[in-house]
Amino acid sequence: MKIPRKFAAILTAAALVAIASGCSGQTTEPAPDVNEADFDTAMSTPTKLTFWSWLPNIQEQVDLFEKKYPAIEVEVVNAGGGATGHYQKLRTAISSKTGAPDVAQLEYPYISSFDLTGALLDLAPYGGDKLKDQYEPWLWDLVSNDDRVLAVPQDTGPVGYLYRDDLLSASGIEPPTTWEEFSIAATAYAEANPGKFLTNLSTNDASEFLALLWQAGVKPFDFDGNESVSIDLTSSEATKVADYWTKLLESGSISNEAAWTDGWYQSFANGRFASWMVAAWGPLKLEGPATNTSGTWRATQMPQWSESQPAAGNWGGSAVAALKSTKNPIVAAEFARFITADKSAALLAANEQSLFPASREILSDPDFLSTTSEFFGGQEVNAEFAKISETVDDGFVWLPFADYVFSSYKETVGTAIANRSDLSAALGEWESSLKTYATQQGFTVE
Repeated sequence: MKIPRKFAAILTAAALVAIASGCSGQTTEPAPDVNEADFDTAMSTPTKLTFWSWLPNIQEQVDLFEKKYPAIEVEVVNAGGGATGHYQKLRTAISSKTGAPDVAQLEYPYISSFDLTGALLDLAPYGGDKLKDQYEPWLWDLVSNDDRVLAVPQDTGPVGYLYRDDLLSASGIEPPTTWEEFSIAATAYAEANPGKFLTNLSTNDASEFLALLWQAGVKPFDFDGNESVSIDLTSSEATKVADYWTKLLESGSISNEAAWTDGWYQSFANGRFASWMVAAWGPLKLEGPATNTSGTWRATQMPQWSESQPAAGNWGGSAVAALKSTKNPIVAAEFARFITADKSAALLAANEQSLFPASREILSDPDFLSTTSEFFGGQEVNAEFAKISETVDDGFVWLPFADYVFSSYKETVGTAIANRSDLSAALGEWESSLKTYATQQGFTVE
């Protein structure tokens, strides 16, 4: 069997041996559907599972699972290094066939890379296929491949618009509902408040800019799950978004700083930034560093390209996957389902841990929707983002080399943002870099 060069960039030599032996997830026959008797036997047999996650309070959901299934003991492991270290160590464990967990947390951009190498258990025969209707189509697309179910969504990041009501009011600016209004507002705000900005476009977070493309209906990537990828960052829709932000950058109407630095956080606290285009987890990120601004913030949908067809992008979120190497696939699959889709576990994550829920059941739960936020002046912020989640555009696909997608963004589009230069040209450079990388790894670029 010829080993495509793409695997060399993703796996170590040990995993290459496994693929060469026919162990790739792309060729294995699906397992037969599990019957009720097999399920009951598995869940009542003393079993130990290992679950890798970086979430700080995930043990609370694990406790609920162990209470329902007292024969099952789950060890939670934080592999360290945040999400980035998590993936590096997970790949090493899988390829060396030593110490890999039964179940692991995966952010959506990384699912396809682990599926490509045959690491993920198809959850469909274990009841995963019955979960589809619990999620919005755009979200189900991120965790499935044809009839296979690769993971169960846990949380998401539909993107909305957070703004300082007091600062906009003081400048005589209404919250913009269209991108045309936003451009006018950004220019007016910068002119009325020297050294301050309506918003910031970061130089170092590709997910932010991809969410802007996503909302505009751009489909920059595609992947057939095996050999072929397509990369189009120079479409008319992508160019429209890039040219829009180029004008704001060149005019000096918006800030262009790196995100997630102390200075960047302080800009929200001291009023240097008056608004933020961000996902549903954004409110929690503000409440700590910008405590002094409590009560002044509001949340609404992103400015729209078409008011008659409201749309949003997604930024962030994660799912839970079972690994094919687990010796207890029924238990591992049920754990992945329970910890994400069981109502008690999902409500705990949403109401106590501020993970924005993935399932329609929780997104329509009255207790979740009616929760008010003092930081947002008593607004029902959950309800606002639940509405936004329904408008996320369908069909967005991630490439199976997310690490390179993110790093090459900084070298191309991120650099252009920092220099306040042409973002359309930078998108072309990013596209070229990604195509070159894909070809070098053995993918067919269509």
